[in-house]
Amino acid sequence: MKLIILTQYFPPEIGAPQNRLFELASRLKSEDLEIDVLTAMPNYPHMKVQDGYKGKYSMKETMNGMTVHRRWIYVSKSKSIVPRLINYFSFVITSLFAGIFSLRKYDAVLCESPPLFLGISAYLICKIKGAKLIFNVSDLWPESAEKLGLVTNKAMLGLATKLEEFLYRKSHLITGQTQGIVENISSRFPNKKVYWLPNGVDINLFEPDAIESDFREKNGFQTSQLLFFYAGIIGHAQGLDIILDAAKKIKNSKAHFVMLGEGPEKPRLLKRKEDERIENITFLNAITKDEMPAFVKAMDVAVIPLKKLDLFKGAIPSKIFENLAMKKPILLGVEGEAKALFIDTGKAGLFFEPENETELAKAVDEIANNPSAVMHFGENGREYVSQVFNRDKIAAEFNKELKQL
Repeated sequence: MKLIILTQYFPPEIGAPQNRLFELASRLKSEDLEIDVLTAMPNYPHMKVQDGYKGKYSMKETMNGMTVHRRWIYVSKSKSIVPRLINYFSFVITSLFAGIFSLRKYDAVLCESPPLFLGISAYLICKIKGAKLIFNVSDLWPESAEKLGLVTNKAMLGLATKLEEFLYRKSHLITGQTQGIVENISSRFPNKKVYWLPNGVDINLFEPDAIESDFREKNGFQTSQLLFFYAGIIGHAQGLDIILDAAKKIKNSKAHFVMLGEGPEKPRLLKRKEDERIENITFLNAITKDEMPAFVKAMDVAVIPLKKLDLFKGAIPSKIFENLAMKKPILLGVEGEAKALFIDTGKAGLFFEPENETELAKAVDEIANNPSAVMHFGENGREYVSQVFNRDKIAAEFNKELKQL
């Protein structure tokens, strides 16, 4: 079987979908399954095409034994709707031309959504080349865009909903990243096969006992400090003001927050820290995927927040998996599925109500005043993700599903 993964986001970009798709594709390769990737020139999250890719319309490279086909994409740092739409549709067009005229014939196309619009390219490639469409939904669009206030135009939302429903109907297989996504789509399209394809973790890469780290010392953190960290995109959905607000409320002087990453909200949050003189929080720039294990090793407790929206009750932030594999407890501000899995079942940390800085500060103080809890929650988390969210097991099960196509 020949499968091509169509995605706007892929390494060397840093981010959850990039890592997830790369790791899945690497594991799916086998004697009877050939994997290629069709993606854009890397530019996220800085919205600037990376060195080595600038000024090129197309290029081909090999990554971990896979052929990666790249095409031009319009890039703008503007946050307004028009440049963002041009960004999405520019790759829809260039990927469509690549799929029809430049690339070989495939048995199936696995399309990553969002962006939802990329499904247009995937559908037309499948239609013209006689391939089967696998639509992988990592976030429910346009529902997410509407509830986050990113898109407010009713006509545009209506058209996007029609496109979403059309793509579901035309898919031979729909995959959802969370059980909530699977249940949502299944309830609307009961006759379609919807498969749970969760994110996971490389248990061997994130092996805490095998990792040496001097990250704490190099960055000036004291051994006596208890470091509560957030690592990932510093965006709107995370509601990261809660960390600054909680930092002003915590009573234990050893507790210190570390925020690592980039994103549209970072400049504003940095200004808040300076204006309000919040001393017990440090911002760090994003690091590479290879540097992450050493960073996490140096930290103590992960803080994982999202905004308080019904939409996020089915969300599972990808950073949970790697943190737990590294035996780091989590303070989880996500209701619904994530809480049920990792707090209620996995016993891997403490829960705080989303956007409730008082509860987060209380959880920080509780952990800081009970150091043995760090080890207890950490051991639970490692065991749980090893059993349920091991990337090797996830890929092996999905490979069986693909063979049924």
